[in-house]
Amino acid sequence: MPVVEADGIPTHYEVAGAGPPLLMFSPGGFDSSGEAWRTVGVYRRLRLLDQLSRHYTCVTFDRRESGASGGRLERLSWSAYARQGLALLDHLGIDRAHVMGGCVGCSSALQLAVEHPGRVRGAVLYSPAGGVHYRRKQHERFRTHLAFAERHGLAEVVRLARATATGFTEDPRPGPWVRLLRADEDFARRLAATPLPRYLALAEGSARLLFDRDTVPGPEPEDLLALDVPALVVPGQDTSHAPSAARYLQECLPRAEYWNVPVAEQTEASAPARILRFLADADADADADAEADAEADADADTSAAAGGIGGDGGRGPAGTTGVRA
Repeated sequence: MPVVEADGIPTHYEVAGAGPPLLMFSPGGFDSSGEAWRTVGVYRRLRLLDQLSRHYTCVTFDRRESGASGGRLERLSWSAYARQGLALLDHLGIDRAHVMGGCVGCSSALQLAVEHPGRVRGAVLYSPAGGVHYRRKQHERFRTHLAFAERHGLAEVVRLARATATGFTEDPRPGPWVRLLRADEDFARRLAATPLPRYLALAEGSARLLFDRDTVPGPEPEDLLALDVPALVVPGQDTSHAPSAARYLQECLPRAEYWNVPVAEQTEASAPARILRFLADADADADADAEADAEADADADTSAAAGGIGGDGGRGPAGTTGVRA
């Protein structure tokens, strides 16, 4: 996979397929790597990436602190995850793209759409992570890590991370930066030398920022209610992907379509077809809006010229949606 500095973080990414761009925020919790689209649960079973890349330019990447991407010792947030994706679009020369999130990636995709709605043509939110049990599990993981760090110190956190092979989800004790501690010796030294009170404040703040509600974490509901971006919501059906989380998004997003199909009935034939139909409709809507805007600009130019107003009065050509070579 190629590597780019995205928001100052080395980011491993992959571009597959051809067609309009689709930026894909990976599933996988605290190990949200691009490969998860091929290896994790329902996404592996449905072969979503393989099928979507036949029609779209699919951009997958390892989220910061996951896979082979880098990271930073700072308070983690959905805005930080969204900035990484936005920087990747900028690197690839993509002005507007569809976004897709799987599991925890739904929160990052929505954060990008809320903060930069002009960059998003449509959003697919597949099996969004959320719900009461999900929040409780995440906070329990952070409590376990914080207790270990406070009792044993950060040098022992680093030692444990480098002596084991599991991720934060399976063994919370080494913390959410565990993969960086194994892969980057300089990062491991810096973390070990961080004053413990500062580190605890960063980790505690991350837990609150990331998992602050019993619905879908990420953007505030008021921001979702005002989001003028078409969205397809596909429900999950377990304690980490509660149906209530998907229904919450249906309630909040004014242009949401809800695919009311149980997980067991989401098949390799039906699920990609439903996503492709939604994306095609969203593309048609976006193209119609762009055409209407262009006509309005042309009318404004004509009126300005008739009135003797100087200057071109236009906004210039529409942004590209292709991937720069």
